[in-house]
Amino acid sequence: MNELSSRTFGNEDALPRVPLPALDETGARFLRWCEPLLTADELARTEAALDDFLRPDGPGRRLHAELERFDRSEGVHSWLDTFWPYRYLGRRDRIALNANFFFLFRDSGETQVARAAGLIAGALDYKLRLDDERVPPVVQRGRPLSMEQNKFLFSTTRIPGAEQDTVRAPYSDAWPGPSTARHIVVFFRGTMVRMDVLGPGGRPHTLDELAAGLETIMKAEPSPEPSPGHLTTKARAEWAASRDALIALDPRNARALDDVETALFCVCLEDFVPASTQEACDNLLHGDSANRWFDKAVSFIVFGDGSAGINVEHCGLDGTTILSFVDALLGEPAAEQSSRSGARSQGLPAVEPIEFVLDDALRADVRAAAAAFADYAAATATACVEFDDFGSRDAKDLGMSPDAFVQMAYQLAHKRAKGRVGATYESIATRQYRRGRTEAMRVVTPEVLRFVEVMDDPAARAGDRRDAFRAAADAHVRRAKECQAGRAPEQHLWELQLIAKRRGDAEPLPLFDSPGWTVMRDDYLSTSSAPSTNIRYFGFGSTSEQCIGVAYVLLPDRFNVYLSTPRPVADAMFDFAGRLREAVRELRELLTG
Repeated sequence: MNELSSRTFGNEDALPRVPLPALDETGARFLRWCEPLLTADELARTEAALDDFLRPDGPGRRLHAELERFDRSEGVHSWLDTFWPYRYLGRRDRIALNANFFFLFRDSGETQVARAAGLIAGALDYKLRLDDERVPPVVQRGRPLSMEQNKFLFSTTRIPGAEQDTVRAPYSDAWPGPSTARHIVVFFRGTMVRMDVLGPGGRPHTLDELAAGLETIMKAEPSPEPSPGHLTTKARAEWAASRDALIALDPRNARALDDVETALFCVCLEDFVPASTQEACDNLLHGDSANRWFDKAVSFIVFGDGSAGINVEHCGLDGTTILSFVDALLGEPAAEQSSRSGARSQGLPAVEPIEFVLDDALRADVRAAAAAFADYAAATATACVEFDDFGSRDAKDLGMSPDAFVQMAYQLAHKRAKGRVGATYESIATRQYRRGRTEAMRVVTPEVLRFVEVMDDPAARAGDRRDAFRAAADAHVRRAKECQAGRAPEQHLWELQLIAKRRGDAEPLPLFDSPGWTVMRDDYLSTSSAPSTNIRYFGFGSTSEQCIGVAYVLLPDRFNVYLSTPRPVADAMFDFAGRLREAVRELRELLTG
């Protein structure tokens, strides 16, 4: 790449394309990745299904050829261009708790209103700089990363659909260029209020005026109707039907939805102080759905004591983009950001209740959604695990990749808690490519199996355990590099399956019913990392009935983990948490021995 542009989106067209692996290479890698999880019989059945898929006249060749044609087509940025919308917008279950993720911010010592006003001011400064492409592109090891996801930070809302969802967003054919909206939506005690945060000339209100607007909202009478925010917790097709019913009932509902969907972002003010860090995290993950609009790309949540965080709708935004956004907001005093944005005194911001017209059927629908989601949240068990005496610096001092160290600790803890090694997902960022997002890494390797076996073998010597640990960590690093280079099999094969589905092919594809495909993707651990000094915790829901969601913040001097799992298997998660503390201590001592 030639000299890098300093404009936010200035490097996008020069970024390399996501590599499309050769089909045989993907097949071989898939077999290698699933093999450690399979019995000999399951492996043989998977090999037979893969051979059938890859035969010279087989379906894999035709589907891959079609994917190659698509990748070469004019206007296509990546062979994953249709994969990502399906991957996120195609899911039909609820996105609240299941797909949205959160960050708990570091404390600022401010009051609730001051904290919320500061977050609004910082976000407006970021938006105005983004509009002018003055947000510097992220550069990693001399390589610029795609900034495309930043277009989905403001005025972006997921719209439920019967078959597949859509997205209402700026920088689109329907809404070219940056968002022209001047308002946000503020929630308080289930009441939704539109607040203009930019004046008629596009200048932000001052911090004092933003705070005064929030105080006005908090003194207002609560809405007499139940909050339609509850509806955003429903399974997607059911929510789509409810949204259609809202629009059909009264024209005022379409205007209310328009206010919500075009708003720059949401600010959810809570009327309580969390009793613990875990309670704060749980409320950031799900909370009272009367006070949320889970389809909104960005929702800031501020508690009664000024502690705060963010809930993010995942379809257009990954954790790395939100981390950069949060680092910008929290990295400078709000007063400086407000001043830089050109904020000026314009009087009290305009505030106006967003009122939906409900009939008895819709009221019942809203209340049923609220009760169902409260039950669903209650059926999710969570835990916070904090290490204040271990961090990435310690792992590096031991000659170990920090991520490899903690991933091996997860494997050892899981084996001890559940008595087995299970399929493990890790998200690997690939934003160095054009429109790059993430790659699906599968953590379990033959070296991992050997490592957990040797660690609990009473006959093994310390040197044997050290060697097995380092071999497993080295294998992890090699696989992570494969993923970073776009050479992972899962999304490639998945897109071939989706091409066949979109074409309506009648030919069966046994590969996608094979043990290798189903077992490798049936998560026991779903892991993702978000390293930033500005956040205390990161979290998301589990992905299957036996899965533990493992969201971790690994910093030089500390290591925090948020765990989630279905309540019926909560005992195993709590055991895993204890075993993780034990594993980190044991592995650290092993390398210092």
